[in-house]
Amino acid sequence: MKKVLNNLLIACVLLTATSTQATIITVFDGVAAGEINFESTVAGAGGTSVVSLWENSISGSIYDFGDYTLQNVDGAFISSTSSNNTSGNYMVSIDPIGSTGSGRAAPEDYINGGIKLVFDDPINAIGFEVEDWATCCFEPTTDLYISFDGGTPILVASGNNNSDGLFPSKSNVNISVYEIFVAAFDDSGSFTEVVFWGNGSGEVLYAGGQVRYALLDQGSLPPNEVSEPSGIALLSLFLMGMTYRGTKRNTVKIKN
Repeated sequence: MKKVLNNLLIACVLLTATSTQATIITVFDGVAAGEINFESTVAGAGGTSVVSLWENSISGSIYDFGDYTLQNVDGAFISSTSSNNTSGNYMVSIDPIGSTGSGRAAPEDYINGGIKLVFDDPINAIGFEVEDWATCCFEPTTDLYISFDGGTPILVASGNNNSDGLFPSKSNVNISVYEIFVAAFDDSGSFTEVVFWGNGSGEVLYAGGQVRYALLDQGSLPPNEVSEPSGIALLSLFLMGMTYRGTKRNTVKIKN
């Protein structure tokens, strides 16, 4: 009987341990505040970030930054534009294309207007700067998405008027500019491909300046919530107790 109890207990513990949900966290803020938020989230999960500044002009079908490559999702030629307001000197344009009817289609319908970063080594956290977003094209909102390895689009920013894209400038906090920092974290696993895009058809925005990325341990992001199967674990513990009680009741002592 002791062996049965031990096996049931082990099964319950394993079930509870494997039911921990993955956490997805996003950042949408001004550049200075966004950087701090990204770094504190990485550090809080016990990770270390890498910062890649886009300091050189970018061109070609695929551009190699060393640890990762950059390309347009639709395969079009990449051409960078210089920027004096971002951490790096260069950004690339994002030209949302997709449904032209009233209202919004599914996020995936606009993905061909985005950019793709392919990393040599796995990551599960990424952030970068975006410029000139939320200047138009609200139907009723203009949204920005990040996807890891072709997974479900993660909404990282949404605006329904021009003021939603205005934040204090990193270089002068007294000035509001259309410069933001967006990021996504997904500790369900590790990934090598990141796609970034928007759905504001007709809106031209820019991404880059810098890219911050990290690989965090699975389940390391707060909150480490427990999903519904933990209820099954509790039920198993209850049944285990009932089994033990029933076994004791039905046990007959034989006197010699």
